[in-house]
Amino acid sequence: MSEPYQQSGISENAAGAITYITIVPAIVFLVLPPYSANPFIRFHAWQSIFLSIVSIIVNAVISVLLGVSAGYGSSLYHALTNLLWIFWLLLWILCAINALNGKRFGLPVIGAISERLARK
Repeated sequence: MSEPYQQSGISENAAGAITYITIVPAIVFLVLPPYSANPFIRFHAWQSIFLSIVSIIVNAVISVLLGVSAGYGSSLYHALTNLLWIFWLLLWILCAINALNGKRFGLPVIGAISERLARK
């Protein structure tokens, strides 16, 4: 657990997990007191935002590359893009479960960046 902060209606573990639902709660928790003062919640909010950005960029690049090489209407294109979405979903679930259990599970690269931003 991180440093104590003014308790609100949601526990810090639950708030950390909620940040992974979409980018919207992550942004809300970064600006809404008392959540914005909690380094644990800030870490998960930043990591969720960066995970969203990375997934969008990676999906766009891979979709274009697969579309050009395999054809946008091909079964291979649809199968591989569906596998990519499953990967992102499992990664989000893994992060949310770790947050719910009170752990700062940092993803490579974006976890370190999130940690620095959470301490500001």
